[in-house]
Amino acid sequence: MGQTITEKIFAAHHRDSPGGDSVVLDIDVVMCHEITTPIAINDLMERGMDRVFDPDKIKAVIDHVTPSKDSKTATQAKILRDWARRHAIRDFFDIGANGVCHALFPEKGFIRPGYTVIMGDSHTCTHGAFGAFAAGVGTTDLEVGILKGVCSFRLPQTIKVTIKGELPTGVYAKDVILRLIKELTVKGATDAIMEFVGPVVDRLSMESRMTLCNMAIEAGATCGVCLPDRVTAQYLWPFIDEQYDSLDQAVADFKRWHSDPDAVYARELTLDVSSLVPQVTYGYKPDEVMDAAELEGTRIDQVYIGSCTNGRLEDLREALRILAGRSVAPGVRGIVSPATPHVYAQALSEGLIQQFVAAGFCVTNPTCGACLGMSNGVLAPGEVCASTTNRNFNGRMGKGGMVHLMSPLSAAAAAVAGCITDPRKYL
Repeated sequence: MGQTITEKIFAAHHRDSPGGDSVVLDIDVVMCHEITTPIAINDLMERGMDRVFDPDKIKAVIDHVTPSKDSKTATQAKILRDWARRHAIRDFFDIGANGVCHALFPEKGFIRPGYTVIMGDSHTCTHGAFGAFAAGVGTTDLEVGILKGVCSFRLPQTIKVTIKGELPTGVYAKDVILRLIKELTVKGATDAIMEFVGPVVDRLSMESRMTLCNMAIEAGATCGVCLPDRVTAQYLWPFIDEQYDSLDQAVADFKRWHSDPDAVYARELTLDVSSLVPQVTYGYKPDEVMDAAELEGTRIDQVYIGSCTNGRLEDLREALRILAGRSVAPGVRGIVSPATPHVYAQALSEGLIQQFVAAGFCVTNPTCGACLGMSNGVLAPGEVCASTTNRNFNGRMGKGGMVHLMSPLSAAAAAVAGCITDPRKYL
């Protein structure tokens, strides 16, 4: 019987089988940020176990509230900062060098096909786009990962998601994953892996694949994963060029992580996107999704373009297909947060930042702040945001606030119209 990509990764990293359906895996990368990691750090210190298993395999960043907004967040940052210094963690990204973790770490080449990755953050599943097993974990598992470089998981089942057809104009990876979450529901992939395959996925950029995998957790999945291919190798080439004689050799090597033709799946799902239209959430769950046109005219107070889902250069360029030469509607606040310093610098060199400013947007430093209602774009009670983020939970962006999830193109259209609208009318 063949194996899925996840089963192959589990077999390659197997450390122990303590019993039942649980296995202990060796971890290639432990990622840390200043919201969840300080809890683990303090507990390890109290237990007299202030150690790290391998400082080169730990990546840390201050990204959720940056710069710190008050004494509490400054203390959280200081705990992580002091810890990174104490243990000589080279890959620590502080103010000025920091970006949104799930955009920054792939950009730095830290994720490779076949890797195991953990972080105290649910959207760690983003990194599965590279053909890795990447999962968000709780504090206890994070502590063990930091200390021992291992983590326990149940043997996962895999849902094979085949995406076929041609993406219509104005429809993007964000629309695809919203439509899939609507079909699966928020519990439909619980304790499973969502393996994205098919001709549409093959044609997607790494940025768009990360968008797909980023929101797998919103369907309950442990991880979203794509099979590593030439697109993956081209993205990683600056970091792997000394390992391979050619790009073709890297592509051939990556195929060892592909699922076998006779692999067994818990479920198989096919989505033909040829007739898909821009999608938008309407309630307080990520599976409450409808066509953007069905919410035409819905009032908004704010537009937010950024986050680990849609804050990359590709996303900024798409938003400006509509925003360039137009202005934010009166009474609407526009905020854009490039996900990393590199994205910001590239956007600056291409003139994108100036275009956002000319359209009436506030451009912030890279941060997660608005996405979870902590800084740089928090809503007041009763306010509504058209957002490219990944969660629309009640109060997620601020107590009493309402968030409608959508693609960067749809968010840009909402900014110009002053309400939710079908973005294709502006193309």
